[in-house]
Amino acid sequence: MVKVKHSGDKTTVYARPLARLIEQLQRLPGVGPKTAQRLALHILKRPEAEIEALAQALIEAKKQIGLCSVCFHLSAEPVCEICRNANRDNSTICVVADPRDVIALEKTREYKGKYHVLGGVISPIDGIGPEQLTIQALVRRVSQQKPQEVIMAISPSVEGETTTLYLGQLLKPFTKVTRIAFGLPVGGDLEYADEVTLARALEGRRELD
Repeated sequence: MVKVKHSGDKTTVYARPLARLIEQLQRLPGVGPKTAQRLALHILKRPEAEIEALAQALIEAKKQIGLCSVCFHLSAEPVCEICRNANRDNSTICVVADPRDVIALEKTREYKGKYHVLGGVISPIDGIGPEQLTIQALVRRVSQQKPQEVIMAISPSVEGETTTLYLGQLLKPFTKVTRIAFGLPVGGDLEYADEVTLARALEGRRELD
């Protein structure tokens, strides 16, 4: 048995395997101790076959999902479905920081072009410079493909603004560079915005100064 202390004087005792499960669940973003405990107890109640299927899905996703060699979005193939789709507009590339932003924008059903995922934003305090992102691949892609427009769709945090301006200077010699008009508060994340807000942001994009 393992004792796991919570706030206050109360101490809850778990069997070691359960304590390990709760500990691992707490590593997930947005999952606190109480949620982890609730999830763990729910899992224990499910049929063994269902839990094995969940575990197998986790393992397969980790092993099989990588990054698209063109846009760096999540993909189970060397080139993702969006990049392979002949019906997508090759004349525009929408630059985002994270794969979650691609998912958020796709939900709007407004954007029909291609994407490029940076893998983060420039943040010197966190040790993330241009070299840690897919910036050089983006510049090479734009210089070779010559799209009519590159749309910057990076969340408007301080780091996001720095990244947007930096990329704008690199890409302007090759194409028109615009940014989406944000109906979002500074520091907000694309993935939490509703579809209407994102759609209007896309429609109201403007060219970088």
